[in-house]
Amino acid sequence: MNYRECAKLLREHDGYLILTHHNPDGDTLASAGALCSALRRVGKTAWLYPNPGLTRTMRPYVERYEAPTDFRPALTVAVDVATEGLFAEGFEGEVFLCIDHHPTNSHYAPHELIRDERSSCGEIILDLIKSLCGDVTQEEATLLYIAVTTDTGCFQYANTDFRTLAAASELLRLGAEGHTVARDFFRKVSPARMKLEGLIYTGMEFYRGGRLVFATITQDMLRRSGATEDDFDDLAGLSGRAAGSEMNLTIRELENGDCKISVRSAPGVSSVAVAAAFGGGGHEMAAGCTIAARPEKAKELLLAVIDEVWP
Repeated sequence: MNYRECAKLLREHDGYLILTHHNPDGDTLASAGALCSALRRVGKTAWLYPNPGLTRTMRPYVERYEAPTDFRPALTVAVDVATEGLFAEGFEGEVFLCIDHHPTNSHYAPHELIRDERSSCGEIILDLIKSLCGDVTQEEATLLYIAVTTDTGCFQYANTDFRTLAAASELLRLGAEGHTVARDFFRKVSPARMKLEGLIYTGMEFYRGGRLVFATITQDMLRRSGATEDDFDDLAGLSGRAAGSEMNLTIRELENGDCKISVRSAPGVSSVAVAAAFGGGGHEMAAGCTIAARPEKAKELLLAVIDEVWP
């Protein structure tokens, strides 16, 4: 669908539950919150699915939109969710509409608005809200500014292009609180996060003369630092700071013994090819997957795949 058709579809129905993805980031949560606000402005009942992974940083921005326990939705809209395997923990049911920007979207919904050329879902929601409401409120603008900045690493990632900066400029013009977003999401971290970063940097491993970098986060490191899920924002980007790196991977050991893998790469090196080998997905330069193995074994498996997709 195009934006006009999607807005028309949303006007024709009511009783929306807006679904975000597992281990939610700023793009999925803030985009969903902005869409929820816009739907309410056109007279619709809309709530966010209460995502168990909601972080301390995002909570003040979106918790007011979380559905009460007695809410019974008529339809579910997924925002920034590429596949069924990424649905927020605990969600069961069918998705009516998917709004997404991932090229690896599995087309699980009967209706979809997918723009894989956009750097964030926030850019898509911005244009959709304009079609739906004709304008954008200051609160929606701030939420969408969170979405755009967090999915581009505050405009540092390679997915940033002229459309990204044009959207950010428009959102600031509409009243987005850019300075507050910068402080909350990019300048301030907890002491536990600082300790965890120190442990990550100390344990980084370099291959291929520094072109390939691995960072590992174990359960022991989390205990030693005191870090929690609230401290995990953008950890995948730390190893990419190494000069000369072209592909960097973060292996995070989960409580059940599996490992969550985040892959980041420079243009010309495919992150998604690595993640896809383990059932994951994402973008060419940013992707992820889960491997049912301990960190050392996961690294061994990843190295074997990397040798195939990046000789």
